[in-house]
Amino acid sequence: MFQIPESLVKLGKERIQGFPVEGFVVGGGRQKPKLLLVGEAPGEFELVDGIPFIGRAGDELMKSLESIGLSREDVYMTSSVRSRPYRWGTKKERDGTITERKYNRPPTQKEILAHAPVLDYEIANLEPKFIVTLGNIGLQRLLGKGMKVTELHGQVLTRPIQYLENLEDTAFQWTDEKYTIIPTFHPASVFYRPSHRPSVEADWLKIGEMLKEMK
Repeated sequence: MFQIPESLVKLGKERIQGFPVEGFVVGGGRQKPKLLLVGEAPGEFELVDGIPFIGRAGDELMKSLESIGLSREDVYMTSSVRSRPYRWGTKKERDGTITERKYNRPPTQKEILAHAPVLDYEIANLEPKFIVTLGNIGLQRLLGKGMKVTELHGQVLTRPIQYLENLEDTAFQWTDEKYTIIPTFHPASVFYRPSHRPSVEADWLKIGEMLKEMK
């Protein structure tokens, strides 16, 4: 199993201070994984258990992995931001009372920059065969803000990716090395847009085909 250094965890926690986020979830998986999965940020359930991609979205992701003969143990799961971004909102309880609670939200660009060194370290040290981005945030973190999963899902992209050259930088640079990336939708997308499911299933079949070709 691959573990990021404690010093990097400490740096990530320090760099995210002052933002409306909570906790820190360390990525998990094997060294030199068959796939490196890059998502958005931890949600409520991931924060409690400290494990990436659990709950309903995690169940969907496990089904996708199983469809191509893989399990959680074959891959490495991580995200663009390692702390849960939240916003305060209200919820009406069954008895009619209104309570305040934290809701998930997408991370901001500054939050993504804050945790860039963590993902950069993982990519540099894991040596994945190729990278699967899950949703727009993971895709844009690696390939730029103009990228859209609705346009690129299921495509095999071989190109440089973004990284943070210096901790003080406020913009990404491009790697000299090229990486092979297949974007697909975030596993939770099928709950909000069931019409995405056929595309998700087709994307994962493509990923499975790529793995067979690379053996």
